[in-house]
Amino acid sequence: MNLCIVNGRIVDPTQNLDAVGELYLAEGRVAAIRAENVSLGEIPAGEWERIDVKGALVMPGLIDLHVHFRDPGFTYKEDMKTGSAAAAAGGFTTVCMMPNLKPVTDTPAAVKDLHSRQEGINALAVGAITMGQKGTELADIKGMKEAGACAISEDGRSVADAGMMLKAFRAAAEADIPVFDHTEDDALLGTEAGEACLAARDLILARDAGAKLHLCHISAKLSLDFIRAAKAAGYDVTAETAPHYFVFDKSRATHGHFKMNPPLRTADDVKAVIEAVKDGTIDAIATDHAPHSREEKEQGYEKAMNGVIGLETSFPVSYTALVKAGHISLFRLVELMSSNGAKILRDENRGTLKVGAAADVAVLDVETPFTVDPAAFRSKGRNTPFAGMEVYGKTLLTVCGGNIVFNDMQ
Repeated sequence: MNLCIVNGRIVDPTQNLDAVGELYLAEGRVAAIRAENVSLGEIPAGEWERIDVKGALVMPGLIDLHVHFRDPGFTYKEDMKTGSAAAAAGGFTTVCMMPNLKPVTDTPAAVKDLHSRQEGINALAVGAITMGQKGTELADIKGMKEAGACAISEDGRSVADAGMMLKAFRAAAEADIPVFDHTEDDALLGTEAGEACLAARDLILARDAGAKLHLCHISAKLSLDFIRAAKAAGYDVTAETAPHYFVFDKSRATHGHFKMNPPLRTADDVKAVIEAVKDGTIDAIATDHAPHSREEKEQGYEKAMNGVIGLETSFPVSYTALVKAGHISLFRLVELMSSNGAKILRDENRGTLKVGAAADVAVLDVETPFTVDPAAFRSKGRNTPFAGMEVYGKTLLTVCGGNIVFNDMQ
């Protein structure tokens, strides 16, 4: 299908592009752009399906480095089909699926199985660091990389044994695969110190091993202080946060829909996360999309399971809380939610609208406010802290590999 998206505000930081015009997609690739004082690529001959987006934002498809699709093993919470539908409805064309499944994604065969069941979007497997995520035996990191794993992670927990983690970093460096690191000291669960201690430890170990380290769902000022210093010292590290960590503080932690791991922090931590987003200490915004059943979340805060969903709210909440609030530019948000994610995954074909890149595109209405309504979600999950929030940035159209995977054009 040849698509021409017309009358959109085309924004792409990788080309310093912000102009109203036409985006041409052919044979699964970006073919050409025609906009104000911009003429890129050649428009192929043939029939075109023209979609008038009437001034909406047109940007590279969003990339989420951190999701839980719960499939296999926990499909009553989410499955590949519903998770992918939720991603597409949120403007995401690439997501990274964490390995804490049943069975754990800890072999090349498990990686291949997940990739064989993709549903419209690029749903990439993250392999486990240790077998069964038990922390005692290193998984086949090289084999999982060769099978297509985009990263390795023990997400949901940390590798407690520093010696085992150093072996993992060395194996990851040899396989040339990034480590997506959940940092939590088991002796200091839920605390700022517990997050920061493991972040500092793994910064040191990754540096020693020459591995690429990506720190997951950073929430604490103390962790950010270490990351900022490590970057200044030349460490090969990137870091992500999630929207709930720059919108809510722990005063909201009274309902299961506000319970996640790491937990909400203090108001000072929220300010620190926003500052880190602004100054580049944070490289990406991820969702840590973690669906649970209603029963698992609505049994009081203390008993509720950790995790909130985010695929269908991440861009609008981030745009509203960061861009409309005046903290960052739209260019910076596109970097945080698309371009930088592609760089972390070392994928030159995504996170950009350059001619020849993958035809992964999100079209969003950033002018018209709407209210977050969990009943309208494509995800099986309803466990969102953002219910009822007025936001800007509704997804109108998502194209992945040149195929329309979500269409809400009225």
